[in-house]
Amino acid sequence: MYKIGEFSKITNLTIKALHYYDEQDILKPSSKNEANYRLYSDEDLKKARLIVLLKNFSFSIKEIKDVIDNYTSEEDLKYFLNEKRDAILENIKKEKELVNLINRNIPSTLFKEEYTMNYLVERKNIQKTNVITFRFKGRYSDVGEYISSLYKEAKSNGTGPVLNLYYDEGYEEEADIEICVPLKKKITSSKFEVKELPEIHALSTIHKGSYDNINNAYKAIIDYAKENNIEINAPSRLIYHKGPGMIFKGNPENYITEVIIPIVGFCEAK
Repeated sequence: MYKIGEFSKITNLTIKALHYYDEQDILKPSSKNEANYRLYSDEDLKKARLIVLLKNFSFSIKEIKDVIDNYTSEEDLKYFLNEKRDAILENIKKEKELVNLINRNIPSTLFKEEYTMNYLVERKNIQKTNVITFRFKGRYSDVGEYISSLYKEAKSNGTGPVLNLYYDEGYEEEADIEICVPLKKKITSSKFEVKELPEIHALSTIHKGSYDNINNAYKAIIDYAKENNIEINAPSRLIYHKGPGMIFKGNPENYITEVIIPIVGFCEAK
């Protein structure tokens, strides 16, 4: 058995850390002597080495405890490490997206008034249309992953630009999104839902440029509705008249997106 100081030297875990792991039920000493000193066994040493390994791989205290509580074999450890690796890769992806966002806004265009000053808001009657759809909950940036599958299922019946329905009242990290590909005629599909989008009366505006600033288009419509005592409704729609391709994204400054928000009650198109 090893005293806590000896165990600390062997494991490269500080005495303070060993006290903390004891309190958190992550690494408890196998026994205590008459003086209430902690004593660690060879089995404790194996567990300590696992903790050091997990620390080196940036596992949090909560994650380390979860592994310790559920670890029974090398296969278990492989599974936990694979999960951690996937989480790191996802985080790298998000960080790269953040870097790209920063790069696109150097010099910053986030606060230029032209984004809110140049929107022409129109009242429209949007005709009903047949669509093949996929509805999911996820990030707004996940939309592109599903579009090609919808077009593939629609085959030659797909017509016009893709449109998305957004069912949430406000902005959400995990948004309720329905991707729709308009159809020339109704088809049958075993993979996706085929339905008719109803006619709606709506306010509409065109956003030109990156999706990073599309919130300004929403602001223009909401401001117009407030000024004219118009009650808006959900789901809002985005029609991607010109956007990224299936392979190449193209220049985001050339994207053209129509933002449509339904209104309550009848409205003559102007």
